[in-house]
Amino acid sequence: MTTLVTGGAGYIGSHTVRLLASQGRDVVVLDSLELGDRSRIPGIPFVEADIADERAIEKACRKYGIDDVIHFAAYKAVGESMEQPLRYYNNNVAGSIALVHALLANGVERIVFSSSAAVYGNPDHVPVNEDAPLKPESVYAETKVHVERFLTSCNAIGLRSVSLRYFNAAGASADASIGENWDMSQNLIPLVMKAILGASGPLRVFGNDYPTPDGTCLRDYIHVEDLAQAHINALDYLSTGGSSMACNVGTGQASSVLDVMRMAEEVSGRTVPHVISPRRAGDPTTVFADPTLVRAVLGWRATHDLREIVSSAWRWHSK
Repeated sequence: MTTLVTGGAGYIGSHTVRLLASQGRDVVVLDSLELGDRSRIPGIPFVEADIADERAIEKACRKYGIDDVIHFAAYKAVGESMEQPLRYYNNNVAGSIALVHALLANGVERIVFSSSAAVYGNPDHVPVNEDAPLKPESVYAETKVHVERFLTSCNAIGLRSVSLRYFNAAGASADASIGENWDMSQNLIPLVMKAILGASGPLRVFGNDYPTPDGTCLRDYIHVEDLAQAHINALDYLSTGGSSMACNVGTGQASSVLDVMRMAEEVSGRTVPHVISPRRAGDPTTVFADPTLVRAVLGWRATHDLREIVSSAWRWHSK
């Protein structure tokens, strides 16, 4: 079987593509390279195109005999999404509709969708399970909800899908050859590394007065290679007749901002320069996954802990 990976030259996409290839699976990448980097995926069949380009997708399906799809391609900057809603809806939602239209026209009826725990907004309870209400608090998160619902509605016309609502992806490949570009990320761990290495000013810690053990926000960090394996498990689930579903992908463990900083100091032997700033509007106090469903149905669980996540990020950023 041959898998098409949209956005396969991006951070999570490239790790997934490499893992697919390492397992002897046939994989083709489709990426516009607006945000991706083709050098992350050397030797992989590649189509430079946008997901809204139905003709290019149909051509790829015919040329490579595509059987299923992992769909990463999307804009994902939360703040930017609030300022540019039309751009986000056009790319993330309309682009996904065009993609599915082209896939179905070529008999491709299985898709794994890169969703996000952002669909839950500020959850009422933790750990968060899949029955929690969807309360997106950004345009970015709204687009994820809309695509999930669109995919579910397409069950009626033969499409089967798994939407993976993952939490805080982090870390780098074991060989430190690919990782998260801090110039294109506002995620905590790249910002910590940037501060340690003197490539920015002090890290801003937004609030130290939350009702948590150390006063900072708690999040569920998942190693990018674990996340890549979750997508492959979802492909296998669909290929063996699994029905459409959405599930969380997380460790079920919460780490604070200060936990991450202390771990970075341990693995690097350096101090994280930082300043305490006021709380940032919209930041939930605590968010972490209930991974019961993904373990039971997809047979997946995280294999990397916070130390391994931070250590891999340090090797990547400091090389």
